[in-house]
Amino acid sequence: MTDQRNAFEKPALLIVDMQNDFVRQDAPLQVPDALGSIAAHQALIAAFRQHRRPVIYTKFLSAQTPSLGWLWSPECEPPTKCCWQGHRRYYPDVDAELECTEIIDELRPEADDLIIEKYGYGAFHGTNLNGALRHMGVGSLAITGTVTQICVEETARQAFHHDFPTTMVVDAVSSFDPELQAATLRNFAMKFGWVQSSAEVIAALG
Repeated sequence: MTDQRNAFEKPALLIVDMQNDFVRQDAPLQVPDALGSIAAHQALIAAFRQHRRPVIYTKFLSAQTPSLGWLWSPECEPPTKCCWQGHRRYYPDVDAELECTEIIDELRPEADDLIIEKYGYGAFHGTNLNGALRHMGVGSLAITGTVTQICVEETARQAFHHDFPTTMVVDAVSSFDPELQAATLRNFAMKFGWVQSSAEVIAALG
């Protein structure tokens, strides 16, 4: 078994893209399984806050002019405007019109939580995340969120390359493709980090 002594040294919880336009019902890029991960997220957030460890969120923002991202996610183009900052959309599961890029209300950040806004898949690329983690004295990461094989995986691999021991939390990540999720988690555990349940991560916090 891979040595896990550094897996939870000065850990932070990094929640990837749990936003209205990915999670809410009838969202343009809805990941149906994301709603099922809310309870695990809430347990993790409560545990990290109890242990006074950082809780960090990312938001995916779509470019509002033609970009390569539009090619692979045409939902980001007008008129849909998926993940356009400032765009509001109606979501039937909450019967409300909400800012489409905001973190879902069930996982609402606190005032002093770090929120990383990104225009790509990985949270380290083109952002101040690495510097912010160093400034906070973070030594390792537990990563959750959506989509497992896209933004979550890209962020977790980037964390490896920035020398952060990283754990992907199996019941707090979600995908629209179960086979791709399973392959991603298996591959990550083979060469990049650890894959554990939320209960295991919480227990490791002490």
